[in-house]
Amino acid sequence: MKVSNMVSNKNNPVANQFIISTPDAMYFQSYDTVIVKTTWVEGKRQVYLDKYAWDYSKTTSKYRNQFLGATTKEVKARIKSGEYILTNLNEL
Repeated sequence: MKVSNMVSNKNNPVANQFIISTPDAMYFQSYDTVIVKTTWVEGKRQVYLDKYAWDYSKTTSKYRNQFLGATTKEVKARIKSGEYILTNLNEL
C-alpha cells in the first residue's frame, strides 16, 4: 500500500486529501473518509463512490473531481447512468 497527498494546482501537497494505492485498487480519501474507490474489471475502470460522503463539501468535491478527471456535473450524470456506483465505502 502507498499513501500520498493530493497535489494542488501550484504543485504543493494538500493537507488531509490522500490517494491510496494498493495492488487491487486506488482510493481517494478526504480526512478520515474514503470518498472514491477505483478498480479495473476486465480492462475497464470501475468507480465506486461513498453514498454518504461523495458530495460532502466543496473541498471534497474539488479533489474528488481531480482524482476522477471529471466535473461534478459529469460525476452526477455517471451516477445516474450507473457508470459510477454509490455504495458504503466506510463500513466498519
